[in-house]
Amino acid sequence: QILLVESGGGMVQAGDSLTLSCAASGGTFSNYAMGWFRQAPGKDREFLTGINWSGTNTYYAAVVKGRFTIARDNAKNTVHLHMRSLTPEDTAVYYCAAGQKYFYRDYRRYYYLGQGTQVTVSS
Repeated sequence: QILLVESGGGMVQAGDSLTLSCAASGGTFSNYAMGWFRQAPGKDREFLTGINWSGTNTYYAAVVKGRFTIARDNAKNTVHLHMRSLTPEDTAVYYCAAGQKYFYRDYRRYYYLGQGTQVTVSS
C-alpha cells in the first residue's frame, strides 16, 4: 500500500506560479502511474494530468494544457505539478493519485489518493 502526501499549496495571486509536490511512501513508487486532480467547492473532482511510471508519457486535460506540467522523480518517490498563470478559477483542493494508467480521468480508477492540499488564487 502506498501513502501519498501532497504539499506546496497556499495562497497566491492571479498570474503567479506554484509547484505542488506529492511524496509517496510504503510501496514501490515506480510501479504506478500518477495523476493530479482537483476539487473546487461545490464541484466534482476534476482530472488535470497524468504521467506513466517512467515519466515518458503524460496526458493533460484541456483546462490546464500549456499552463501545468507534471513531472516525477522515481529516485525520490515524488511527483510534482508545476502550475503557472494561475487564475481564481484554479482555486481548489489538489490531490495526487497512484494507479495503473496515466490517462484515467476518473479518480475512482486509481488505487490510492492523497489527502489534498489547498490552493487559493486571489484576483
